[in-house]
Amino acid sequence: MGFEAWFTLAVVFLVLGLLTATHLAPDLVLVSGLSILLVFGILTPSEALAGFSNEGMITVGVLFVVATGVVETGGVALIAARLFGQPKSVADATRRLMAPTAILSGLMNNTPLVAMLIPAVNDWAKHHRISPSKLMIPLSYAAILGGTCTLIGTSTNLVVNGFLIRAHEAQVAADGVSRLPRGLGIFEITWVGLPCALAGIAFLLLIGPRLLPDRQPSIATASDPRQYTVEMLVEPGSPLVGKSIEDAGLRHLAGLYLAEIDREGTVLAAVGPEQRLRANDRLVFVGIVDSVRELQKIRGLVPATDQVFKLDSPRSDRCLIEAVVSKSCPVVGKTIRDGRFRSVYNAVVIAVARHGERVRGKIGDIVLRAGDILLLEGHASFVNQNRNSRQFFLVSRVEDSTPPRFEKAAVALTILLGMIAVVTATEGFGPIAIAWGESTISLGAVSMLEAAVVAAGLMILTRCCRTEQARRSIDWQVLLAIAASFGIGQALEKTGAADGITQGIISVVGGSPWLSLVAIYGVTLAVTELVTNNAAAALMFPFALLTAQNLDANPIPFIVAVMMAASAGFATPIGYQTNLMVYGPGGYRFSDYLKIGIPLDLLVWSITVLVAPLVWPF
Repeated sequence: MGFEAWFTLAVVFLVLGLLTATHLAPDLVLVSGLSILLVFGILTPSEALAGFSNEGMITVGVLFVVATGVVETGGVALIAARLFGQPKSVADATRRLMAPTAILSGLMNNTPLVAMLIPAVNDWAKHHRISPSKLMIPLSYAAILGGTCTLIGTSTNLVVNGFLIRAHEAQVAADGVSRLPRGLGIFEITWVGLPCALAGIAFLLLIGPRLLPDRQPSIATASDPRQYTVEMLVEPGSPLVGKSIEDAGLRHLAGLYLAEIDREGTVLAAVGPEQRLRANDRLVFVGIVDSVRELQKIRGLVPATDQVFKLDSPRSDRCLIEAVVSKSCPVVGKTIRDGRFRSVYNAVVIAVARHGERVRGKIGDIVLRAGDILLLEGHASFVNQNRNSRQFFLVSRVEDSTPPRFEKAAVALTILLGMIAVVTATEGFGPIAIAWGESTISLGAVSMLEAAVVAAGLMILTRCCRTEQARRSIDWQVLLAIAASFGIGQALEKTGAADGITQGIISVVGGSPWLSLVAIYGVTLAVTELVTNNAAAALMFPFALLTAQNLDANPIPFIVAVMMAASAGFATPIGYQTNLMVYGPGGYRFSDYLKIGIPLDLLVWSITVLVAPLVWPF
């Protein structure tokens, strides 16, 4: 290897060292490493920036918009409730999360699945007082493991299968015959992927909870003096009617507790978990603002005051606002009803906090005092109109507090399922022929990017999410990190650094097919962890094929090893894009992936190299 190759390796190790030993953001470290390679001439500007136009990176960005449409309509809550249920412990939550995620990942591409489930899992974890750091890595790993079970579960399998088809056609063109099959069947890799998935999930259930960090979100640990009293009404015909407090998910709310139920004028205090809800029950909660915000997202619960339905703006255009009442406020000393708060300010008081004490009585009957903190529902313009008003000491908007558009949930889920179905059908089962009179229209393979762009556009057109919400939903840190990792991978390939290391390791194992298989998997895995999954697959496929030909061995075990190793990168956040997607939401550090990912890498490695030769003998 020349100087450029050694220099590139030095930059890569510097990047890995900073990610491991510091708390610097991954996107900052990766972009800095890419910048060094650009400044020193290792990469041209077009090569360095190629990752920013990469289809995979753009697809992830567009999928954030699709996921936002599902979140903003409350569809995520429906998905979480149906898939995950009510966990009794962290271990139970991990089991409930991983099994359906792995199954779904085998039936669809795992990247959009994780993009969709991240907000659902985050809300689910908060709701059940579980640290997201205990669940986000299992979410990513379950999606990866499930994706290895079918040809369509991960883009890596499709990439390698595409290389196999091209290699078959090249041999046929050259020799008239080929030892290679023309691609693998959709479930052919299941022989290896399923044992790996089962073993990996068992490992994560048994060992994972001990190795994963427990970083409690602030809502679970903060001692917030703003203890709001808020009344919520069980809507007639809502899915909560007839459910117990426990089954409705109202028993263990983070930072919030159910103080009493007002049922037709009768107050039920000390509410037990078995108490069943009825239509028009008025539930009195006491808790912090973040928890009150989460109440807004529960389908079938609405603020008990009917004033919210008399505001000028539609609920989808409103948000929650905190305002501290000053002595000059004209409603001080009056009840909220007598002060005509809604008429004066075009906002509705839905909760009141008073120096940490519980404020009793219905919202409209509360007599306001100077210093009371009001939680209001109103248009965002209230903040600008009253920011400098002498009637309030402080006015601030509560982020992410717009009530979900539950009436659009079915539309959002239909768009999501349609996107998944089209990609799965066209990529997994070939072109779809549509008869039109005497003509036939053939719909070729629809890429995930194409389907995601259409789905994102439909989410905005159908008002499942607004344009400004779509813009805010994109996690630019994740996209920058993915784009920069592609550029660094390009440098490793261009300078011959990856090629030199690969050739050196394979030459050590001699003529043993099994040891060569072990080496091919190991090198592919190392490249995956350092670069990206698809780059590793593209780099290692020729070496796998050449190794099999030189040994006069069946090439399928070697190709399957590349598929598995390039997909199953668990030890670094940059090894697979779903790992990077959960990095921020889980509050992880680089070292967290090493602790749990290295043993999982070794487990999947061992199973693959043992099972593949049994299914496809050398």
